[in-house]
Amino acid sequence: MDHGSRGDREENDIEVEGGGHNGSFESERRKFVERMGSGTSEDHNLREPLLLKCRTNTTSQIAIVGANICPIESLDYEIVENELFKQDWRARRKVEIFQYVVFKWTLALLIGVLTGLAAVFCNFFVENIAGFKLLLINNLMLNDRHFMGFVANTSINLGLAILAAILCAYIAPAAAGSGIPEVKAYLNGIDAHSILAPSTLFVKIFGSIFGVAAGFVVGKEGPMVHTGACIANLLGQGGSKKYHLTWRWLRYFKNDRDRRDLITCGAAAGVAGAFRAPVGGVLFALEEAASWWRSALLWRTFFTTAVVAVVLRGFIEFCRSGRCGLFGQGGLIMFDVNSAKNSYSSADLLAVIILGVIGGIFGSFYNYLVDKVLRTYSIINERGPIFKVLLVAAVSLLTSCCSYGLPWLSHCIPCPSYLEADRCPTVGRSGNYKNFQCPAGHYNDLASLFLNTNDDAIRNLFSSGTSKEFHLSTLLVFFVAIYCLGIITYGIAVPSGLFIPVILAGASYGRLVGNLLGALSDLDTGLFALLGAASFLGGTMRMTVSLCVILLELTNNLLMLPLVMLVLLISKTVADSFNQGVYDQIVKLKGLPYLEAHAEPYMKNLVASDVVSGPLITFSGVEKVGNIMHALRLTRHNGFPVIDEPPLTPAPELCGLVLRSHLLVLLKGKKFTKQKTMTGSDIMRRFKAHDFAKAGSGKGVKLEDLDIKEEEMEMFVDLHPITNTSPYTVVETMSLAKAAVLFRQLALRHLCVVPKTPGRPPIVGILTRHDFMPEHVLGLYPHIVNRHK
Repeated sequence: MDHGSRGDREENDIEVEGGGHNGSFESERRKFVERMGSGTSEDHNLREPLLLKCRTNTTSQIAIVGANICPIESLDYEIVENELFKQDWRARRKVEIFQYVVFKWTLALLIGVLTGLAAVFCNFFVENIAGFKLLLINNLMLNDRHFMGFVANTSINLGLAILAAILCAYIAPAAAGSGIPEVKAYLNGIDAHSILAPSTLFVKIFGSIFGVAAGFVVGKEGPMVHTGACIANLLGQGGSKKYHLTWRWLRYFKNDRDRRDLITCGAAAGVAGAFRAPVGGVLFALEEAASWWRSALLWRTFFTTAVVAVVLRGFIEFCRSGRCGLFGQGGLIMFDVNSAKNSYSSADLLAVIILGVIGGIFGSFYNYLVDKVLRTYSIINERGPIFKVLLVAAVSLLTSCCSYGLPWLSHCIPCPSYLEADRCPTVGRSGNYKNFQCPAGHYNDLASLFLNTNDDAIRNLFSSGTSKEFHLSTLLVFFVAIYCLGIITYGIAVPSGLFIPVILAGASYGRLVGNLLGALSDLDTGLFALLGAASFLGGTMRMTVSLCVILLELTNNLLMLPLVMLVLLISKTVADSFNQGVYDQIVKLKGLPYLEAHAEPYMKNLVASDVVSGPLITFSGVEKVGNIMHALRLTRHNGFPVIDEPPLTPAPELCGLVLRSHLLVLLKGKKFTKQKTMTGSDIMRRFKAHDFAKAGSGKGVKLEDLDIKEEEMEMFVDLHPITNTSPYTVVETMSLAKAAVLFRQLALRHLCVVPKTPGRPPIVGILTRHDFMPEHVLGLYPHIVNRHK
C-alpha cells in the first residue's frame, strides 16, 4: 500500500523505493550517506548514529476504519514553537485573542445546534419509516393475510438494508459500525483517511436511518457519536479557499489541538442527542472518548450538550401535536419508570448482586463472540463491496424471519381486565399489546417486543405495574434472539450502535429475574429490567459513571441511583476478569495503535534507548535541497531532527525537530541560496505562520506537487525558522514505562531521546507511538514478559 502522502512511517526506518527492507539496503544506505552534503565520514557518523544499529520498527501502518482498510498516521497535538509561530503569537493583538475565544464558543454552539438537528432528523425518519412499515404489517395481519404480512416485512426490511449497505460499501466504508472506536482512536492521536469526512457524515446519517428502520438489532446511538464528531470536524477545518471562507481569524483553527477539542464536544453532543442525556454526554466524553482533558474543555462540552438538549426539547414540543407524523409519540427515547415503587430490602440487594454477576458473565461472553464474528466478517468484507452488500442482505433476511416467525411460538394472552378496549390490543399505534394473529381481546406478548421499534420494545420492557404482561418463556426467547442477532449484526456494512441491542438483551433477562422472584422482591419488574440493562451495559462497555448518569437521565428516576451504581460496579468487576471492554477490544482488532493511559508492566524493565528504531535521518540547520528531497523520497518519516554543526556551533548540538509537512511548504516556496548561509530573516518575510498551518482533509502540499529543478538540488535552504526549537526530550536511560506515560499525557507525536553522556551524537533516536506498541517491544524482547513474571 502506498503511504507516500498519508502514511506515518515515524519509527525511523528507511524503506527503499520499490522494495522495503531488502538486499539492496546497504547500497542504498551508502548512497544516502554520500548525498547528505559535504563533510567527513566522522560528520556523518555524528549525524546518523543509529545506522550501524539498524533496529527497525515493523508495526502495521494500516488499520480498519469502519469496514475499510486504509493507512493511518498520527496527529500533531504538540505546539510547534518555531520562529514563525513565535513571531505570529507576538503579533497577535488583544482583539484577535478575544475573537479566537469567542469563535471557539460559537463553534461549540453550532456543533450543539447541528448535532441536535441531526438527532431530530434521524429520529423523525426512523419513527415514520418504521412506524408505517409496522402499521402496514398490522393491517395485513388484521385481515388474516399472514403470508403477505411476512412478504411485506421481509421485502421492506431487505430494501432498506440494501440501501444502507450500498451507501456504506460504495460511498463511505468508514461509516460502517458504530464509529465510537474510530472517534476514540482519533482523540488518542490517530488519523485515517475519511474517518471524519463529509461523505462519512452523509452516509452515517442516512445509513443509520435505513439500518434502524430495516429492523436490524442495532441502535442509532453509537452512530450519533460519530455524527457529532464529523460535524465538529467539518466546522473545525479552519476555513476554505475553495468556498471563500478565508477570514483572518479562521486560520487560528488550522491545527490538530483545536480540532481535537471540537471533536470532543461533538462526541459529547452525539450522546446527548441520542439519549437526551446532556450530563451523560459530557461524562461519556470524559470517561470513554477523550484521552486528554482539562477544565476549559469541560465547560465547552457542557455548553454544547446543553444546546443539544434545548434543540431536542423544542422539536419534541413542536411534534407532540402530531404535526410530524409518528414522530413525537415514541421518538427520542425517554423511559419514564418514575411511577414504580422504589423501596427495596436486603433481599433485593442480593438479587441486584446476582444481576451484576450475570451481566458481567454475559457481557464478557458477548464481547468474546463479537470479536470472533468481526474476524470472520473481515474476511468476507475484504472480497469487495458486493460481498458486503450480500452479507447485509443475508443478515436482514435472518432478522426478518426471526422477528416475524418467532411470535408464532407464543400463545395468545387475554387482555388485562383493568385495561380499556382501546389500549389492548394495540391497533394502529405503538404500545405494549400487539394483536398479531390473536383474536379480539387478546394479544401476543412476543410480537409486542419483536414487531416494534427498538425504542418501543425497551419502553415495553421498562414499563412498571405490568408484571404479568410477558411470560417467562417469552422473555427467554426474546433474550436469546436479541443476544444472538446483536452479535451477528454488528460488523456488517451498515452504521450500527451497540447500546440498544445491549439494553434490549439486558432488560429481557432483568425482567425475567424480576418475574422469577415475584413476591420475594419489593421491586417492580420494570425496575429489574432497568437493572438488567445496566448490568449488561457494564459487562460489555465497562463504563461506570457515564452509563449510570445516562440511565438515570433516560429513566427520570434518581431514586434508583444506589442500585444502578452497585450493579454497574459488580458487572464491570466480573467482566474485567475475562476480557477488555467492547470498544477497547474493537480498537485493538481494527489495528489502531491506541496508547493506553498506563504503561505495561514489562516496560519497567526497559529504557527508552532499548526500543528506538533506526536508522535515524537528520538534517543540518542549513541543508542542501537535494539531501532533503532524497530523504523525503526515500523515507516516510514525519519528523526529522535538525543538528547545528561547526562552524555555526562549537560542537554538534540538537537545534530541534522539523516536520515533513513544513519541509514541503518551505521547498515549494523555493527560498534557496547558492551558499550555505543562514537566511532566516528572508524566510520570515516570505512566509507567515498560517502558511504552515495544517490544511483541511487531504489538502496539504504533497511531495508530488514539488517542481525542483536539477540546479536547485545543489542549493541550500535554512531550516531554522521552521524548526521546533523546544521539542520534548528524554534521556536515553529513562525507563520505557515512564516515557510511555509522558508520551501519552502530553499527547505527543515525536519524543526525542538524547544521550546521557557528553561527546556523543546529540540525539540517540526518536520515539513515536509505534515504538510503544506491544508488537514492537515484544518483537525485540520476546522473553521479557516471562522474565517479568
